[in-house]
Amino acid sequence: MTAYRSALNESLETAQIGEVRPVDLGPIHLDIPVVLAPMAGVTDWPFRSLCANWGAALYVNQMITARALVEENSLTWKLAEFGTGEPIRSIQLYGTDPKHVSLAIHMLKDRLGVDHIDMNFGCPAPKVTKNGGGAAIPVKRRLLASIVESAVEAAASVPVTIKFRKGIDDENLTFLDSGRIAQESGCVGVTLHARTARELYSGHADWDAIGHLVNHIDIPVFGNGDIWESWDALRMIRYTGAAGVEIGRGCLGRPWLFSDLVAVLSGNEPEFVQPSLGLVADVMLDHVRRLLDFYDEDESDIVRRFRKHAGWYVAGWPVGKELRRRLHSADSMNELEAITNEFDKEIVLPPEGVRVKRSHTGGPRRVSLPENWLTDPDEAVVLAPTAEANVSGG
Repeated sequence: MTAYRSALNESLETAQIGEVRPVDLGPIHLDIPVVLAPMAGVTDWPFRSLCANWGAALYVNQMITARALVEENSLTWKLAEFGTGEPIRSIQLYGTDPKHVSLAIHMLKDRLGVDHIDMNFGCPAPKVTKNGGGAAIPVKRRLLASIVESAVEAAASVPVTIKFRKGIDDENLTFLDSGRIAQESGCVGVTLHARTARELYSGHADWDAIGHLVNHIDIPVFGNGDIWESWDALRMIRYTGAAGVEIGRGCLGRPWLFSDLVAVLSGNEPEFVQPSLGLVADVMLDHVRRLLDFYDEDESDIVRRFRKHAGWYVAGWPVGKELRRRLHSADSMNELEAITNEFDKEIVLPPEGVRVKRSHTGGPRRVSLPENWLTDPDEAVVLAPTAEANVSGG
């Protein structure tokens, strides 16, 4: 049994508070070192505000692309919006051209008053990596450094962090170089998704890699990967020495996970490990209402967009095939209310449903790369605009 599996199977009685401390990312102080992973098409203001109701964390806006901002794409600017009174205006930016990244950051500061910028270098989508973008960028150390240095210079007093994967595959690991480049470029922290691009979202996240990165650099390291319940976060921090955790797929359909994270990382018992189906119904409808308030679109369009969330909310629950089918075809608020009224609201989530995976599950898969991309890590390269497709992060 690996050390990772031993840590994962540690009993709740021995998983005490340990060495969980507040974290400073430049001027941003996090009493509870938890970050909502930015996810394109998911972590908009309605979802962020819903999660924020359940606990203290750094809630990062969804990923947007620098080129689209600079070219004044109206949808991109809509996606970049923050909520009224949002305490920390944090956003993830993806870019492959240092000049576009710099211009985009100046625009975000001037128009939206951003407080934090996270940069994504972890996307494994073939349409991006085949052009040298996403998770392929860290292979080229000079390119990565030029993008990050440009971002930090443009951001000035606004703190910059970056997120990346372990590397392309087990033979081409880049995470230690990426962490060093981030630190030398002036970033205030990094997040490691502890899988390679080849692994996509398969297997187990390599928490040992997170520990190696913690020992390699001096800025805070946040660990990402395989945090499905609050105790996983404490185990990761204790096992790796990470400053904190970033939560992605684990909170989809479960925004109350942030309440449990705050409890466990504060030394208390979690409350919502097994919520009632009545709570799920209430939160689902609350989520849709927030979407309706935020987007100036037809109700049917918004409810159809919510269908993916509906699937995540009922993942692991014994609601039956017919109710699932109706959820995936609903196109009005009245339909959603009628469906949730048929839930058996007294039942609680079965134990086997706690760790049901949501969203991405693919891999492993060969990584598409430009010809000879792995030959010279210090080669100076300029990427084509096709490397900046708007995708869902890493």
